[in-house]
Amino acid sequence: MRFTYAEAMTDPSYYAPLAKAAEAAGYDGFSVADSLIYPKESDSTYPYTGDGDREFLEDKAFIETFTLIAALGAVTERIRFTPFVLKLAIRPPVLVAKQAMSVAAMNGGRLGLGVGLSPWPEDFTVMGVPWERRGRRMDEAIDIVRGLSTGEYFEYHGEFFDIPAVKMTPAPPERIPLLVGGHSDVALRRSVVRGDGWMHAGGDPEELDALLTKLRELREQEDKKEPFEVHVISFDAYAPDGVKRLEDKGVTDVIVGFRRPYIKGPDKEPLAKKVEKLERFAETVITKVSS
Repeated sequence: MRFTYAEAMTDPSYYAPLAKAAEAAGYDGFSVADSLIYPKESDSTYPYTGDGDREFLEDKAFIETFTLIAALGAVTERIRFTPFVLKLAIRPPVLVAKQAMSVAAMNGGRLGLGVGLSPWPEDFTVMGVPWERRGRRMDEAIDIVRGLSTGEYFEYHGEFFDIPAVKMTPAPPERIPLLVGGHSDVALRRSVVRGDGWMHAGGDPEELDALLTKLRELREQEDKKEPFEVHVISFDAYAPDGVKRLEDKGVTDVIVGFRRPYIKGPDKEPLAKKVEKLERFAETVITKVSS
């Protein structure tokens, strides 16, 4: 089992010391949140809070995802960084491929590219991208990022994108894992057919079991035998016995955090307290599971 530390919407100056502390404590990964804008007026709801309230996001500091990963890679040596998740459907996939390849080349391949759809129509509007047929656009974008990141000549002729034969260098030292987020049947199938793994956004334990079962069924239907990463958020991850249960269900990575992020206003928890919590978890869970 691998362990990813999650911290978001906090003081930007905390990220570098937290990444270094997580690496020193034995975590395998560090998740990086992605957000572009906060609209003044919107009818949109947040899909992962019980009442759909999105106001906790207002005035939260979000450093651009690849910029933050590059900065954190410069102060660490081993830990892998994973966007959780990059809103790929609203971005030009050729540019995303270049950003991902550049980061992976600079930090020694320590990138897992978590991607997903944005739930906000406003994200699409401000980026000049139609909300309609966003799923099919997402599929094409994944294929383009995958093809270009090999470093070989690649061309693509689809419904939304038309790219002549081009190449990008430098290629990353190894294949960049593409991890697809989302709980819908379409998202699960996308992760199996086009991705190298799936990212869970949290929720009811029974729902997680159903999602994991669906993933197994889809992989069997598609006759997928290659390694497949399964990243989950679960209360089971906070105890060694629970980690073993998740492992038995096919989970490869757990994402853990130590505060409730869905609160309005600034994060007032001191940096030292955050470090203390991540180190305590490493001592009580990671070392026990790894020994």
